[in-house]
Amino acid sequence: MKLSALLMAVVALGCSSPSVEEHPCPPGNKLTYDNFGKDFFASYCVRCHGGPNGYSSRALNTVESIRASRERIFANAIGDNPPMPPGPDDPPEHLRRDLADWLACGAP
Repeated sequence: MKLSALLMAVVALGCSSPSVEEHPCPPGNKLTYDNFGKDFFASYCVRCHGGPNGYSSRALNTVESIRASRERIFANAIGDNPPMPPGPDDPPEHLRRDLADWLACGAP
């Protein structure tokens, strides 16, 4: 019984992930794929998501694939305890905020 209660709690927490649709696009945002997204994903994501030694089947190595996964990326990389990217070389908080803004603006 305790295991099912724990599973329900985990599912409930997963359902309350932040939403890219709830995050406002800042007025005057100038972040684009070329001046932000390309380098961010190359630095923090592509080694597992689309690099030559990638560990994930979810490729994030083109702007199209990133836009198609915008909600999932936002939920997994933004917030108080983001699980992505894992490891010691996480992006600093200011870059996570930029990522949230860029995704909320549609990842232009």
